[in-house]
Amino acid sequence: VQLVESGGGLVQPGGSLRLSCAASGFTFSNYIMRWYRQAPGKERELVATITNGGGTTTYADSVKGRFTISRDNAKNTVYLQMNSLKPEDTAVYYCNARVTSGGNWGQGTQVTVSS
Repeated sequence: VQLVESGGGLVQPGGSLRLSCAASGFTFSNYIMRWYRQAPGKERELVATITNGGGTTTYADSVKGRFTISRDNAKNTVYLQMNSLKPEDTAVYYCNARVTSGGNWGQGTQVTVSS
C-alpha cells in the first residue's frame, strides 16, 4: 500500500490549494478515503471523508463550506480542494486508507497559510 500526497505549499490567507493523493498497492475503488491534518503541537485531526464510490462526503466543522474532497477511481487519486484558506489551516496534510490493520498513511504535504 502506498499513498503519496502532493500539492502543498505557501499561500496567502484567502487563497486556494488543491492537494492530491495518489494511491497504489490496493483496489482503490473499494475503500473510503480520508484527509487528516496535523498542526504543530496539536493532535492529528480528521478533515474530510469520501466513500468508495464518491457519493457521500463529510467534513470537519472547521472546513465545511471551504474544502471539497473528491476522487477519481480511474486514476486512483483522491483530492482536497481548499479555498478561502486561513492561517489556522496551516498543517501537514495526510491522506489515509484503512487497508491494513492500523490504517495506511502517506508522508504528508505541508500547507502554510501566511501573508
